[in-house]
Amino acid sequence: MITVRFIYFTGIKTGLFHNARLSGTWNSWGDIPMQDITAEDGCPAFELNVNFDDVLAGQEIRWGVRLDGPAGGNQWGIPTEDSGLGVIRPERHTILPEAGGQATAPYYLTLSRFLGAQKFYQGGGECIRFAVWAPNAKKVEVVFGKKNNGYIADDGTGIDSNQPAIALHDIGGGIWASVPQPGFQSYVGFPYMYRIENAEGATRMRTDIHSRWQIGRGDKNPKLTQWDGNPATLDGGVSCSVVIDQDVVRKEFEPATNPPTQITDEEFWSSEFASGNPVPSRLTELVIYELHIGSLGYNRPDAGNLQDAMDFIPHLVSLGVNAVELLPVSEFHGTLGWGYGDTHHFVIESSAGGRDKYKHFVRECHRNGIAVIQDVVYNHFDSEAERAEWQYDSELPEQNIYYWYEGRSTDHADPKNGYLWNGSTGWTPRLWEENVRQMFTSSAAEFAEEFHVDGFRVDLVEAIHRDQRREIDRVEIGAAKTYGHKLLREWSRTLNLIRPAVMRIAEDHSDWSAVTQPTDMAGMGFNAAWYARLYHDLIGDANNQLDKARVLHRVGFGTDDPVPLSQLSGSLASSGEARIVYHESHDEAGNSDDTMRTIRVAVNDASLFGPTRDAAEARTRLVAGISILSAGTPMFLMGEEIGARAPFIHNQILQGREDILGERHRLGANLFRYYQDLIRLRRSSPGFRSRNIDIIHASDDARIIAFTRSDGATRELVVASLNTRPFDAGYIIQSSVDRLGPGQWREVFNSDSRFYGGSDVGNFGAALLSQDGRIEVRLPANALVVLSRM
Repeated sequence: MITVRFIYFTGIKTGLFHNARLSGTWNSWGDIPMQDITAEDGCPAFELNVNFDDVLAGQEIRWGVRLDGPAGGNQWGIPTEDSGLGVIRPERHTILPEAGGQATAPYYLTLSRFLGAQKFYQGGGECIRFAVWAPNAKKVEVVFGKKNNGYIADDGTGIDSNQPAIALHDIGGGIWASVPQPGFQSYVGFPYMYRIENAEGATRMRTDIHSRWQIGRGDKNPKLTQWDGNPATLDGGVSCSVVIDQDVVRKEFEPATNPPTQITDEEFWSSEFASGNPVPSRLTELVIYELHIGSLGYNRPDAGNLQDAMDFIPHLVSLGVNAVELLPVSEFHGTLGWGYGDTHHFVIESSAGGRDKYKHFVRECHRNGIAVIQDVVYNHFDSEAERAEWQYDSELPEQNIYYWYEGRSTDHADPKNGYLWNGSTGWTPRLWEENVRQMFTSSAAEFAEEFHVDGFRVDLVEAIHRDQRREIDRVEIGAAKTYGHKLLREWSRTLNLIRPAVMRIAEDHSDWSAVTQPTDMAGMGFNAAWYARLYHDLIGDANNQLDKARVLHRVGFGTDDPVPLSQLSGSLASSGEARIVYHESHDEAGNSDDTMRTIRVAVNDASLFGPTRDAAEARTRLVAGISILSAGTPMFLMGEEIGARAPFIHNQILQGREDILGERHRLGANLFRYYQDLIRLRRSSPGFRSRNIDIIHASDDARIIAFTRSDGATRELVVASLNTRPFDAGYIIQSSVDRLGPGQWREVFNSDSRFYGGSDVGNFGAALLSQDGRIEVRLPANALVVLSRM
């Protein structure tokens, strides 16, 4: 008889799953109960030994696991698809051994506790095992650095001679692993690197791609610049990785003792929520604040950090937002950047404070009823990944294991010409490698399960599923697009399996319906996508979008010319179709060519003084109101609430900082008060929280647009005027009886209120009658009013 041991490793410490059943082709996909075990990684797992007749030797079997878990009963537990091009079956394949043989068929839901420096339980004790994917390597060892230095050069300078190297062995599948070493805790805090003899026989020092901590907290690369030997100034991306204990957290945000007091993960999260402050879990409930941690810390010469973020939470609470979307926090080179392009996807940027402080930040947000959405980047790696992904175990481009390469390097006059360009700021990852895809999905699983984030925003999704072209001639590579789809489906399935409530947002500008279709319909499984079309119609400062309405850009010239609000009405009408809407984001606040902050667009970049400032604020309030009261999930960039003016540019972090906490009490006080009330209105009205919107009036000549929002029981009417003069005597909104039925309406909100710096033109709470599909409303200049059905 042939015996195969099937093992399903969760790689997740908490017991999310139970009632696992094995099924496969040999029994027509019938269910066979599996045994619950605690695996050697300390995580729940399931196993089953199955006997096969000897006559089946050499044959391929397909199999999978069903289990019960957070997503419900009888869930398919294999998110990873068949490796074949164009095959989307999420199944495993195993070749049966020779007659009488034995084999093990493992599946790792995540690689979180498999690769890297991990606890390994053996003989009742905690050991440590190092494991790394290096399929082209000839030899791999772990070498240790010095805690007061943290850098090991390729010639071995910096190795701690008091700590012997640990040999790794090829265990199959390109994985090298050490024999478990006793005494895990004795290794905690040790800096280490992998000393790899690559395919060409050269010795290279490489960081651990599955590291949880990089010792460097600065921006110096000793290979390129002078360095003082201090880890505080060393770039984390090139520094040693550090052994940590993932199961404990520092009790205090800033440790009061040395060594710091540590508590278990379970104890830390036991005080995560506060009574009366529920954390929203549905996109329709959210008002999202886009936050870059590095842009905090006003008036300091260094980047903002997680302490600054903690200090900023009361501002978010006062503002009224209930979700914060963080620009990427995974390890990237340097300290002053947005983080788009990472070296270590399991490491929280060390210069910002690292993993424990990030956990404290998430917990504090949750205590205040604020959901945390994390921006992640899977379309390229950091441009300076020399000691991370780049040429990890071979210098041949076709063996550059983390990067997609077409053909052989000898096929190209310049070897780089075989890499793929996808419209991002780096080359395409090698997504046909399952280990590369699982690195991304495992990182997301860890963010969701260990860091308790509530959602994700995936950067430039069309660069993964659509824009895959060869560097040299921009020829499309269909296989790369197919494997991009595969990654996104696997990513969504994994998150849905372990945390089905996690919100999944795509920055996608393709308008492809598959992006938000369920994975069981071959879609990518996102809940919503960024809606740039509304931004370009409503704001329109980017000169590469000349076909859009560009409303604010047009009115910023101060003329009385017609404004294409009928064109804006089209994008506004589609805002409820699983969209994230915004009137400002990090991309369009100065980073893209010809873009500016909203308040500057509002007056065509005129000086913001006197009446010009008043007009700028009025128009800024207007467009913010249209966006936030639309049918999409609203989001805006940090600083909009105080009228931020400085360009928000990826390589000018310090120059672009605004004193948000100070300005809310000074020049930005009126705008801040407006945002508070606007957000309160959005969150309190069931009509505004619905996805229903009807554009009942749009006049280009009159420069007026009106739309209703309703959940059936509650009905709101928003009327916005981009005129430079008020309609003191009233303006008639003409629609039809079926869209604006008879009844009474009362003004409940007016962006021209004196409390916001306006002129107080409006309807003053009077009951307004709608009949025959029409209603007459007094309208202020450059403002919107909200009427509620009585």
